[in-house]
Amino acid sequence: MATIVVKQIGSPIRRPAKQRQTLIGLGLNKMHKTRELEDTPSVRGMVKSIPHLVEIIEEKE
Repeated sequence: MATIVVKQIGSPIRRPAKQRQTLIGLGLNKMHKTRELEDTPSVRGMVKSIPHLVEIIEEKE
């Protein structure tokens, strides 16, 4: 099972509610917090929708 490590690099302050909800859906809510998530199309889509708030640190096989 492949996983990706995602880090929050931007603040959700003054962002649309949909972007804040996407961060919460990824399990991120504080600056510089990281999460290891399953590499699925839905997770990739969420990360791709807010590239200014998160970055992929590493991809594991």
